[in-house]
This record gives sequence, structure tokens and C-alpha cells, in this order.
Amino acid sequence: MNDTLMTLLRKVDTPTVCNAIEVAQGQRGFDRFTRGTVLSNAPDGGAMLGRARTARIAALRPSPDTPQDVRALRMAYYRYMAQSDGPAVCVIQDMDGDAAIGAYWGEINTTVHKGFGLAGALTNGVMRDLGDMAEGFPVIAGSIGPSHGFVHVTEIDVPVTVFGLTVAPGEWVHADRHGAVVIPDDTLPLLEAAIEKMQATERIVLDAARAPGFDFDSFDAAWQAFEAART
Repeated sequence: MNDTLMTLLRKVDTPTVCNAIEVAQGQRGFDRFTRGTVLSNAPDGGAMLGRARTARIAALRPSPDTPQDVRALRMAYYRYMAQSDGPAVCVIQDMDGDAAIGAYWGEINTTVHKGFGLAGALTNGVMRDLGDMAEGFPVIAGSIGPSHGFVHVTEIDVPVTVFGLTVAPGEWVHADRHGAVVIPDDTLPLLEAAIEKMQATERIVLDAARAPGFDFDSFDAAWQAFEAART
């Protein structure tokens, strides 16, 4: 992904990217997006963009492994996150699902991961320390809670599923307060033009609706032009 496209994608929201992928593909039906309602620690903080660095965690019960093995896997996780090549996003599946209670994302982990250069985190799990999280490190999570429980890493660098979206390590992820999408590699060369086309198409209706004297007839004319131009 070139710098121009990365700059553009960081400026637009995730619904814009979701629509633009369909424009790039020339059809509706793109479905690599999250389902359900997500929570954001910084709803006005803009989007995160990067290649996925993935892991799985659990917290309801202590790890069955020895303390030495738990620490070894924890350090392997941090080494993996620290060695990302280029822009990266943490995508973490909490294996406790709807019963998740262990807040992995708080003041310490957001600060550490931001220090490693990661762009943010997407998880179906829990976050906390809302007033003390690292500034400029957005977290999209499934819930908010006070406890870390017995939170521990169970696997790293594996496909994960969060909010119904399966993400493989290395895939491009765009996420904000609306949720997340995986950007297919084959759309990347077309995505900048697709965003420009989509925004120009939407302006057909928006400009008409904002103009003085807007009524059904002007809406009808604008909508016909909109339908002719859109995907």
C-alpha cells in the first residue's frame, strides 16, 4: 500500500472504505466486515489502519500451563507485536466470547503497544482505564469492565474471529467506531479512485438536498443521477 493511499484511508471512516471496496469490485455483496455494535475508547479519534497482528486470549480461568510457560508465551506475544514490519493493528480474539471478563486493554497495554508502533487494537473482549489509555491508540472492543480476571495469551499469529469477522495475520484492517473491515489486496490499486468516485456520487444527492428550494422533484432528478452513477 502506497503512502498516498494510507494517508487517504486514515482520513475516511470505515463505512466509506466498506462502500469503496464494493465500488472497486464493481458489485455489491462485500461481506468482510464486523457484525453487531462495537465500543470505542476514542469515538472521535479517527480510524486505525494496518496489517493484522493476531492473538487469542482467555481470562475466565487461570491458564492450565506452568507459570514459566505462561510467561514464555506472554513474552513471545510481545516480541511478535514489537516486530511488526510497517503499519500494524492488533486483532485479539477473546476466547471467552460473550462471557469475557478480562480487560486486556487498559493503560499499560495501550501504552506498550503504542510504543511498539502499532496503530490500535480490535478485540471482541474487554477494555478498561478509559481515562488513562494511551492517547492516539484507538481500541475497538466488545465491552468495558474493571477486572483483568486471569487474562493470559493462548495463541499468537493465528487466524482470529472478532464480531463475526475472521482475520488472518497480515491482512489489511481498517477500523473505527463503526466496526472494522478487511481490505482485500486485489482492491488496493483501485481503492483511491473508488473512494473519489463514491464521494462524488454521494454529493449528487447531498448537494441537491442542501440546496435552497429542495423538493421532491429535485430529489427525484438527483436520485436518478445518483442511481446511474453508483455501484
